Amino acid sequence: MRAEAGRIDPPMLRAAYAECERLARAHYENFPVASWLVPARMRPHIAALYAFARTADDFADEGRRSAEERARLLDDWQRRLHGCVIEDNVTAEGDRDPHDRVFLALGATIRSCNLPVSLFDDLLSAFRQDITTHRYESWDALLDYCRRSASPVGRLVLRIAGYDDPAMDRSSDALCTALQLTNFWQDLDRDWQKGRLYVPVEDVEACHARVQDLDDRRLTEPWQCALAVVTARTRELFAAGRHVCDGVGGRLGHELRMTWLGGMRILDRVERVDYNVFMFRPALGRADMPALLWGALAWGLRPAKKS
Repeated sequence: MRAEAGRIDPPMLRAAYAECERLARAHYENFPVASWLVPARMRPHIAALYAFARTADDFADEGRRSAEERARLLDDWQRRLHGCVIEDNVTAEGDRDPHDRVFLALGATIRSCNLPVSLFDDLLSAFRQDITTHRYESWDALLDYCRRSASPVGRLVLRIAGYDDPAMDRSSDALCTALQLTNFWQDLDRDWQKGRLYVPVEDVEACHARVQDLDDRRLTEPWQCALAVVTARTRELFAAGRHVCDGVGGRLGHELRMTWLGGMRILDRVERVDYNVFMFRPALGRADMPALLWGALAWGLRPAKKS
């Protein structure tokens, strides 16, 4: 219930944020989500952002739903997004639809942090693209997808933290794109099993790689060539993403540095196995955490080098 018109009952809002945090903890990710390093005041807001994006991503995933049904779910998600910004449009009871609590929390976060709704719209446009697009002709086309699927998250986190600076935004965009691309190269096998391939067609053709070899789970020399090309570009994006790690202070700065170091460590491992992710999928584990934490604490004391 609402305490009065125009105000959301505080216990109900706390329960909504708690549900978002539960959703964030329930999904494994390569990189931390609302971890203990993030300032406590930011954690509920980041969890609300994550719950919104994670659920929309699940809608876009193939699953058992038709393309039409997935598009309809995303359309409804966008309608609810725009509705939640207006406090009186949010259902506070949270018992008619389990997603009500996500939008109750998200609306409060958007209002209190003054977040641009257009960034959430960008995310949804990328999720819609996932339904129809499974190959990318060029590197520019892939970067445009990342601009809408990855970059908005970084910009939203910066706004939640109180940063609003164009140079920081550009560096954040580079880091978020590098992290997403690293995930693509790491998951080449998994994505291909779903009919998706993120290595641009122009690079596949330039290296004379054959998609038929992926069906046989064979990492040939031409495929090593193509993956070497895209991982080199990904490293350039990580380099451009260092500025945001340098520019953000406090605990969030340590979080960003750990994320940067973790992404680079996975990219190193992809290269170390000669890109043969069919035989070994590089990932981070608990054993990596001490080195990443130390690297974040020692950040700036010496030039960055391979993990």
